[in-house]
Amino acid sequence: MFRETKVYAFVGPSGTGKSYRAQMVANKYNIKYIIDDGILIKDSDIVAGSSAKKASTKIETVKKALFIHEGQRNEMRRAIRRMHPESILILGTSDDMVRKIAQNLKLPKITKIIYIKDVATDEEIEDARRSRIQEGKHVIPVPTFEIKKDFSGYLLDPLQIFKTGIDKTPYISEKSIIRPTFSYIGNFTISDAVFREIIEYLSTKTNSVTEVLRVMVKKTEAGPSIYIEVEIKFGVEINSELRKFKEKCIKEIERQTSMNVVNMKIIAKKIKLPNSINLDLY
Repeated sequence: MFRETKVYAFVGPSGTGKSYRAQMVANKYNIKYIIDDGILIKDSDIVAGSSAKKASTKIETVKKALFIHEGQRNEMRRAIRRMHPESILILGTSDDMVRKIAQNLKLPKITKIIYIKDVATDEEIEDARRSRIQEGKHVIPVPTFEIKKDFSGYLLDPLQIFKTGIDKTPYISEKSIIRPTFSYIGNFTISDAVFREIIEYLSTKTNSVTEVLRVMVKKTEAGPSIYIEVEIKFGVEINSELRKFKEKCIKEIERQTSMNVVNMKIIAKKIKLPNSINLDLY
């Protein structure tokens, strides 16, 4: 199906720093596309798939990484056919794994396998293992903003790395460190009251918003959708002030909860008049 695509593989045991060094390897061989844990990456953009690191069990993680599920497999095949890459780099924990991925996606046979020990010292590999085991850190070779919406409820840290391109020109590549919360503190839930408390606290720091009247939270897999009704100070430009308050609320909620706010709607339900008489807007 993809006869003209040259396939490379980057192999190393789990937690040894493959994703950390994937772009470096791809850059060395002038490869624009990377398959890593269920996602297809072009340069630093996710162009297809969803990360196997989101899976709730290790078994499901392996299935997603290998493209066992037919729907996921077909989606990736369509994406590769559409992109028509000259070359592609597959990441995996063993020779068998990368060959299985290539086979499941009907890619040509792998022409070259690069091993983690070819590009990292024993000390660097051991440091990577320590971060995985002790801190539960996983690296995805894309900027944090690219995966934020897909990892709502995970702790995300951007990681900027100075690199040298093929033409020896230095540049900065950003990767993302993710720490699935279930991997080291167990499953967790965030009460709706937490969102309200954050919003109410921010209202006390916002001169134009005099009271938070109502907060409704709808939780989805992608993150919370939040509806807010407020009382606003008489004489302010309502739309502008609500927009600024909304931006402030989204930023603080995402910072404190590590959740991606899918949607937020803020309505000015009342106006606070100078003589303390409330005027209903609805």
